[in-house]
Amino acid sequence: MRGARWLWLSLAMLAADRATKFAIERRTSLFFRHSIVSDIIVLVHSQNPGIAFSMFSDSRSSWLAPLLIASSVLVMILLVWMIVTGRAGGAMAQCGLALILGGAAGNALDRVIHGGVTDFLEVRLWKYIWPAFNVADSAITIGAVLVLCELLFSARPREIPTAEKRGRV
Repeated sequence: MRGARWLWLSLAMLAADRATKFAIERRTSLFFRHSIVSDIIVLVHSQNPGIAFSMFSDSRSSWLAPLLIASSVLVMILLVWMIVTGRAGGAMAQCGLALILGGAAGNALDRVIHGGVTDFLEVRLWKYIWPAFNVADSAITIGAVLVLCELLFSARPREIPTAEKRGRV
């Protein structure tokens, strides 16, 4: 249970995600748009019934939402187990998985409440428009980067096989 302290970060991300989505849902109408930084950062209000980058958002299948919720729950159970048992690696990976867990929980809760995920930030660079996202999406992305950084750059001692371990004595 040494990694359980990271679950507080997951809960904080879930709370921040839910609070921001609640504010957008209550104070704006669907399809709301307001430029925050000179048409580079735009506050929007959109619902994404699909997954990342609006994939499957046009699907009218009745099994999509339950499948997405069930898969999110399974991933969250795995992440909690990895974090709590200490199998997540070092502090950077544990922090990353906690962020991913909080983000996954935020988006899963949104699917249960609304049948889709509320997104509210859009970034534009010239003619390129990054798909709208939210705090949960940001937490998942930052968490994935932290896990990747630990995998790539962590200074773990490498074990050099000795003669005994190779079976030669």
